[in-house]
Amino acid sequence: MSTRTVLHEADIARALTRIAHEILESNRGADGLVILGIPTRGITLAERIGALIEEFSERSVPVGELDVTMYRDDLSQNPTRSPQRTDIPAGGIDGKVVILVDDVLFSGRTIRAALDALQDIGRPAAVRLATLIDRGHRELPIRPDFVGKNLPSARDERVNVRLAGIDDIEEVTIGS
Repeated sequence: MSTRTVLHEADIARALTRIAHEILESNRGADGLVILGIPTRGITLAERIGALIEEFSERSVPVGELDVTMYRDDLSQNPTRSPQRTDIPAGGIDGKVVILVDDVLFSGRTIRAALDALQDIGRPAAVRLATLIDRGHRELPIRPDFVGKNLPSARDERVNVRLAGIDDIEEVTIGS
């Protein structure tokens, strides 16, 4: 089993800094933004991006969590998946620019589920996608607006994102 590290802690920090700047530039500031992380590691990434946006713009940005479990189309194949918490910031998402944050974009099915979940919560002005890793192999016409690293991979390879606070190390690895 061969595994190699493609991002170290400093690389992840740089990628998140770049994503935060790109979000601010694309939105022309922090006004009207809501950041929602998809469990598990997307929540940690969303919190970090929110903190960076606040640091750069000196404006607080609401950060929340969006569980997509019950909106997934693969529950019959993975019935042990247990629902996580959804925590939408107090101001809601209506009329806001929602930035969905996930750790790895692969087939696009998780993001499709997230879009369905958002539809039940409110009506954002726009939805944008930020992902630390885009590994390709899309099954749906979904692409990220903000990417930390494009990581071409074989379909059978595994990309692992490990983040401090959840895991014992901060890195992104790829292996078979």
